[in-house]
Amino acid sequence: MNSTQARARYRGRFAPSPTGQLHLGLARTALLGYLRARAEHGEFVIRVEDLDGPRVIPGSAEAILADLKWLGIAWDEGPDVGGAFGPYTQSQRLARYEAALERLGAQGLTFRCSCSRKEIVASAPHGASEFGPPYPGTCREGPARPDAPCALRFRVDDPLPSFVDGILGRVEPEARGDFVLRRADGLISYQLAVVVDDIEMGITEVLRGADLAGCTAWQLALYAALGAKAPAFVHVPLLLGPDGKRLAKRSGAEPIASYRARGTRPEALVGWLAASAGLVPPGSEVSARELISRFDLARITRGDTRVTLAELPA
Repeated sequence: MNSTQARARYRGRFAPSPTGQLHLGLARTALLGYLRARAEHGEFVIRVEDLDGPRVIPGSAEAILADLKWLGIAWDEGPDVGGAFGPYTQSQRLARYEAALERLGAQGLTFRCSCSRKEIVASAPHGASEFGPPYPGTCREGPARPDAPCALRFRVDDPLPSFVDGILGRVEPEARGDFVLRRADGLISYQLAVVVDDIEMGITEVLRGADLAGCTAWQLALYAALGAKAPAFVHVPLLLGPDGKRLAKRSGAEPIASYRARGTRPEALVGWLAASAGLVPPGSEVSARELISRFDLARITRGDTRVTLAELPA
């Protein structure tokens, strides 16, 4: 599964899930991804990650794209403009994921697992990380309940790798143990889908939120198993609300669409997002395009940024 495009040119991507409206935190990640790609004179791809069908909100993908355009964030390939590596919507790429599963299975790297999450948690009540408890290996030699619906897991025999992140430096794996590639209900896992897509779309660097840094080791194991060169990784700090959790509706943050509706200038919102990342002074009004020449990965604020309701853009 080698990329059909040489990796000499920078290719980045932003991959939202259409499960709600675009909020400030996700918009900031999109802005930084766009600026990184343009500063590197590369290409910027939008991919819609809609595999979790029950959580997908109809019209959400289109609304997110409209908000990004309003912010001045432009892309070269995506579900609305096409491109050489489409489709750019994951629900239209299921055959690719099944092909990857067959390839991994042929190498003896997958096994069927009938364990429920509740059973796994019970087996390691004090060993869980943010990504769940390590799998105890119950079904490695065959499912404990062969007639039950089974997930498909990736067999992790070697220590998971650390990696050097463009912002975080050396990152040790937080995720551990054999991990799910396809759930018992047939849903393809995030870990598999993003690796397959990033390989086939020739992505050379993944810029995303720091909350995903800990599971990158699982993805690196998949790149190696699929015989592909892994991209570089840049995990950007998060915007946090007053409660210390990711800034979202529950912490008083409004969606981008609300700012649009009441006449906020996009330059004001882009300036606020850029200032929160340390790229411009607070109070700046600037377009996304104007920020390209000022962008420097080294200037991005290290560490998550907690904001109060009073500090949110008006």
